[in-house]
Amino acid sequence: MQFNVKATKRDVTGTGASRRLRNAGTTPGIIYGGDKAAVQISLDHNDLFHALRKEAFHSSVLNIEVDGSTETAVLRDVQWHPFRQIVLHIDFQRVDATHVTHIKVPVHFINHDVCPGVKLQGGVFSHTINELDLKGLPGKLPAFIEVDMKDLNVGGVIHLSDIKLPEGVELAHATEGSKVVASIVAPRGGSAEPEAGEDEAKA
Repeated sequence: MQFNVKATKRDVTGTGASRRLRNAGTTPGIIYGGDKAAVQISLDHNDLFHALRKEAFHSSVLNIEVDGSTETAVLRDVQWHPFRQIVLHIDFQRVDATHVTHIKVPVHFINHDVCPGVKLQGGVFSHTINELDLKGLPGKLPAFIEVDMKDLNVGGVIHLSDIKLPEGVELAHATEGSKVVASIVAPRGGSAEPEAGEDEAKA
């Protein structure tokens, strides 16, 4: 999914200037990184707020138009008001189409409600992560990763190394391949299936 973001360069910085921007319905931000100087920008708050509600905005390479020129960047940080739905500041980092970068993308677990371990054996779906830290060329990085649980029985486990990634994309931390991502655990209070010989004892 492609996102085009409109921004305006700002020359005045500081707490007072940022407060005036917010009062005028805009959000201060910055674009940094690469071989160019950081650029202080401002963005329409309402447009930004609605964009941030879209999951893919957080894990996509963005095209940011700043006074007629376009910067290619990824979202790195968002500062929110402690109790109001107001974006106080936003950080973007430049990316180069020819250089590997890393980004955190959400994980979508599917079919966990119909896998044998849950539907037939009474197990419970459990997961330990919600996103993956990936690296690759910007054009190769996905907006999300899908993990299919359809074949898991109770006791079944999926590790990071089991997840199929797009060609040209790798885990940012390859040593974490043995880390458990998701599993189907036995229901609380005992095994999901009768112990061997249990049925005969009841006969």
